[in-house]
Amino acid sequence: MYQALLTRKYLTRKIMPMLAMVAVMLSVATILVTWSVMGGFLKTLIESGRTLVGDVAIVWPNVGFGYYDELMEDLEADPMIAAATPSIETFGLIQLPDDRIELVSIKGVDPSSYSAVTGFGDTLWWKPIDGPTPKDHDGEDLRLQDENQDLMERVYNNGLRMMRENPATGIDEPAGVLGVEVTGLNYRTPWGGYEPWIGNRARPDGGIDRVELFMPNNGTVGLTVLSLDSNGRPVDPKTITMPIANEFQSGIYEVDQQTIMVPLDVLQRMLRLDAAQRVELVRDDENPFAVEEDPVTGEIRPKMREEIGLDPARVTTVLVNGAEGYELEAVRTRVQEIYTEFASRHKGEVPSAFDMKRQVKTWEDLNRTMISAVKKETGLVLFIFGIVSFTTVFLVLAIFWSMASEKTKDIGILRALGASTPGIAWLWIRYGAAIGIVGSVLGTAMGYWIVSDINAIHDWIGRTTGLVIWDPQQYYFIEIPSDVDPQKALIVFVVGVLTCVLGALLPAWHSARMDPVKALRFE
Repeated sequence: MYQALLTRKYLTRKIMPMLAMVAVMLSVATILVTWSVMGGFLKTLIESGRTLVGDVAIVWPNVGFGYYDELMEDLEADPMIAAATPSIETFGLIQLPDDRIELVSIKGVDPSSYSAVTGFGDTLWWKPIDGPTPKDHDGEDLRLQDENQDLMERVYNNGLRMMRENPATGIDEPAGVLGVEVTGLNYRTPWGGYEPWIGNRARPDGGIDRVELFMPNNGTVGLTVLSLDSNGRPVDPKTITMPIANEFQSGIYEVDQQTIMVPLDVLQRMLRLDAAQRVELVRDDENPFAVEEDPVTGEIRPKMREEIGLDPARVTTVLVNGAEGYELEAVRTRVQEIYTEFASRHKGEVPSAFDMKRQVKTWEDLNRTMISAVKKETGLVLFIFGIVSFTTVFLVLAIFWSMASEKTKDIGILRALGASTPGIAWLWIRYGAAIGIVGSVLGTAMGYWIVSDINAIHDWIGRTTGLVIWDPQQYYFIEIPSDVDPQKALIVFVVGVLTCVLGALLPAWHSARMDPVKALRFE
């Protein structure tokens, strides 16, 4: 009973415990806000990285593999697989409207099935929108204006189909979809959106021509790739002029700055991965003893005859979207099993199941470098803030040691009245736990409030002081990302309580060992 009474008395009538409580509250709130913001950043980055790759990818780079239509049918027939789509990934050169030449990543996709597997349709930037983006307080977005609605609707549908009408013929032609940062002809507005920008084209005489166009409406680019032979060796360059249907923003700057999507069949033809006749020389079994002269070497060889076959079209990747309710690793395992059955039917024609085992990758595998880097940064920031917040232990220790020295007479009276050594120790530990619990509760509530309204708080600070920390024009995410995880909040809460208990241990041990006679003679 005396422990509860003294704990309440010390908590309510002393200023020093209140200071310790405030320290605990601030340290808990700081760590929770930091962890939630960094966790939100990681979550947003991961979701952006997942947008264009689905759940699982079957990858055989460069030469690709055939009969992918059959493989996709096998995959989509399984209840664990929601959809599958073929893709080709390669690198090439792009000539922009201002005549700059850039190295880009080129992805050949089938528009309809690609949107079903990934979030491609949602990434298209030029489209009608119902309301302004979070930072567009004045409604300046061109996509909102009534006079642009027909244009936005048209280019959005063009982007989904990867087609654009040729104004000269009136016929729809295959068109590409550029990353929104590729051309440099889109201006990043202060509220984090995009507007068409006037560029410059340098002339040989030192002059400059102005380049003013809206890429999805009348823009084209030149695209050059190295076509490959059946063994994946470069043969000769292929160049085409590609109209642009739309532009996309995936949320990852590196992707949006150096990627162009083109229709799958276009890239297959450019790389010589489309279906083609195959002519092979085989021994003439009808005339086993007949011979002929080799026209190349001039040597005598058995008589040969031409056998005409068909090389199937190939792709370098098949992307898979798992059905809802299945774990990612379970989906990957099932995809490997389906590919094993597929490879056994086409033995010698497609990569073996053994060779492909390490080429069946989840979206986490494909983005492992990016995810690992952000996780390490998050851990480093938390470690630094943890060290700073650990000073709470020493603050509580100093306060409790001071209070224990101040209450020497009270401790002597308690010991003289029969209080046990563990009872005295438990008094201070209980006192520290009470401070930790109250401070951690207040700190968790404060941290949750800050994280939940962090963008509103940031905007208020900007309007009041002019200090803009998260500038939508500079950062790729328009708003400050955040993610309040109850498990993280619980961990921070428990750590906050433990720091106070840890700080109270030494004063508790000191008070418990105090001689009651000496304590009573202290004053």
